[in-house]
Amino acid sequence: MESVQQYKVDKEPQATLAMDPMKFILWLFLVSIIMLFASQCSAYLVRRAEGNWLEFEMPKIFWYSTGVLLMSSAAMQWAFFSAKKDQFKQLKVAISITFVLGLAFLWMQFEGWKELVAMNVYFVGNPSGSFFYVFTGLHGFHIISGLIVLLYSLTAAFKLKVHAKNLRRIQICATYWHFLDLLWLYLFVFLLTFN
Repeated sequence: MESVQQYKVDKEPQATLAMDPMKFILWLFLVSIIMLFASQCSAYLVRRAEGNWLEFEMPKIFWYSTGVLLMSSAAMQWAFFSAKKDQFKQLKVAISITFVLGLAFLWMQFEGWKELVAMNVYFVGNPSGSFFYVFTGLHGFHIISGLIVLLYSLTAAFKLKVHAKNLRRIQICATYWHFLDLLWLYLFVFLLTFN
């Protein structure tokens, strides 16, 4: 009888590693975005090596938009820290600033496209221009999705659903937004280096 009880104690289930399903979905989504842009960068380098490649100077507004996106990332981090400390007023202000800077980034990207057109760099034509529009357009699309996530978090913050004991929304939002910022930095350096 003792040996049976001892056996039962020894065979208790071990704790399993668990991950929040929403965070898991986010990480899968981020990996898919990385794969998408990795394939585009690879195609860019292969096509560039074939020749018939128009070289053009990147409009300065893309430099400024990069600074705006970095500021938005700082504001997002401020929002996260404010949520951890239950500083609701700062949280609302920080998320609002992040949202406005995200909109400003999109507007600046659009203005950059207008400058490219003025330089006779079009979506249809030389592959270098096509790739530039595809890279910036795909990233812009993801920024729009990031703004939707931000809006969701902003609404939750105003309803006081984001606080020190409920950081899930703000963590997902911050992770996605910082990822988009890092992705843009990578694309920006890539396009500067290989244009």
